[in-house]
Amino acid sequence: MKNYLKRTVRLLFGLFLYSVGLLLSVHANIGLAPWDAFSMGVSYITHISYGSVSILTGIVILIVVAGFLKEKIGFGTILNTILIGVFFDLIDSINIIPFMTSFFPGILMLLSGQVVVSLATYFYISSGMGSGPRDTLMVALSKLFPKAPIGVIRGSIEGTVLVIGFLLGAKVGIGTVIAVFGISFILQTTFKLLKFDIKTLVHENVFETFINVKNILMKKTVENSENNI
Repeated sequence: MKNYLKRTVRLLFGLFLYSVGLLLSVHANIGLAPWDAFSMGVSYITHISYGSVSILTGIVILIVVAGFLKEKIGFGTILNTILIGVFFDLIDSINIIPFMTSFFPGILMLLSGQVVVSLATYFYISSGMGSGPRDTLMVALSKLFPKAPIGVIRGSIEGTVLVIGFLLGAKVGIGTVIAVFGISFILQTTFKLLKFDIKTLVHENVFETFINVKNILMKKTVENSENNI
């Protein structure tokens, strides 16, 4: 049970850290990152809020990766879909991260955000409780194309959604270009430094986690009963 508690803490810390990195990237104010551009573009067209678009996008991705690419959906996947947006709004509301108005400070903040996002990705994916919707897609494609570097796969995905977001009217800039190519390199470098091979990771799906926790609790109950006799 301690193992599950540690993994859950690791997962929640990773999701919170991801929100911090995302907010840094947005507040850099030198161009929206690919998924942000996509969500904002869809929001412009549909008049649905940015947060709602992000959640709906996550749900569609989960249907694709679970139904067609056969990737496992875990508690981490579900929590990612919900909590990153919640954490983002919470941190943003207390105004602790400034909004950049100059170019070079914006670049530094954007790169810092990408480093934080890469570290966050390591923490919550390595918990083994399921990646978030977008990273689950990355994991699924990395298994579908095992010879392709993870950075290339991540860059291809984000390049595609960036083009869609741009065509839908989202604001892009030099920061967007840096985000597309920078996140691939930083993510790949982060995983390499931490000796983390995402292709060997085995995630638990929701049902596996539920059954395992249930069995652990039942075993502890039996042990406690025997000790009381």
